[in-house]
Amino acid sequence: MTEGNFVDYVKMHVASGNGGKGSAHLHREKYIAKGGPDGGDGGRGGHVIIRGNENLWTLLHLKFKRHVRAGHGEHGSSGRSTGADGEDAIIEVPLGTVIRDTETNNILFEITEEGEEKIVVEGGKGGRGNWHFKSSTNQTPRYAQPGIPLEEKDITLELKVLADVGLVGFPNAGKSTLLSVLTSAKPKIADYEFTTLKPNLGIVKYRDFQSFVMADIPGIIEGAAEGKGLGYYFLRHIERNSILLFLIPADAKDIVDQYEILVDELRRYNPEMLDKERFVCISKSDMLDDELKSEMSNILDKDLECGYMFISSVAQQGLTELKDKLWNMLNN
Repeated sequence: MTEGNFVDYVKMHVASGNGGKGSAHLHREKYIAKGGPDGGDGGRGGHVIIRGNENLWTLLHLKFKRHVRAGHGEHGSSGRSTGADGEDAIIEVPLGTVIRDTETNNILFEITEEGEEKIVVEGGKGGRGNWHFKSSTNQTPRYAQPGIPLEEKDITLELKVLADVGLVGFPNAGKSTLLSVLTSAKPKIADYEFTTLKPNLGIVKYRDFQSFVMADIPGIIEGAAEGKGLGYYFLRHIERNSILLFLIPADAKDIVDQYEILVDELRRYNPEMLDKERFVCISKSDMLDDELKSEMSNILDKDLECGYMFISSVAQQGLTELKDKLWNMLNN
């Protein structure tokens, strides 16, 4: 999927359907005098429903769909016939989509399971026909209820990528290269910062036909929580990852310092992210000899708070061990 086709934020206006009017019909038939009221009920207006679809990975199909309207309920008729319900409008979204009220910014609900359905605006109820109102003292009511009007709302759809492993690092740390080597994804790779402008997903194949999902998140820089670089716009995608895999290049001035800066940015965005499992990969380690690795390990063993591993995506070093490690973390 190309960058331009990844859409994770959509605003739209949704409106349900009006309820149909009840009928005030009086029964007329040959040989039946004073048949009495027989007006039927109005039909319910259509709902606007959000439904989860595991085959969708982005909100691209909704990018230009700014207005969604459900059908109106039909009016009741004679013979106590109820009007047809209005047609529901169904909006299919990928799993991990959060629906907010645009006006208040409050979260209405989240869609996390295949086929899960939530009503975002309810259709108006149909009015009752006049036969409901007949009584011993009012045998020919000539009135019926109108239908309840539709509901309207402005909503915002936000996709938070559902992935098992999220790659976290500074720009140009080698995240896209690692994703391209471990999966069939084809992220943009270049030797300048902020090559990745949209999250990329890939499926990592493991032993015995098993797999897990890895997400490459655009690079974070110091001050991202305040809006620097690409800001915190894409940090929400990390919220749904089970494991945070930090990538720090072997030629970094201070690996521990870079790791702590990244962790601090996540903490400032959402402190709950620090509850996730973390692991560090020292990327581009093909430029290190055994002596350098040994010296760095002595420092990392002492100062780094989580596990780490030396890898090289280009030289294919340590990748099998990395997949084993991630699989064990996901299944223990």
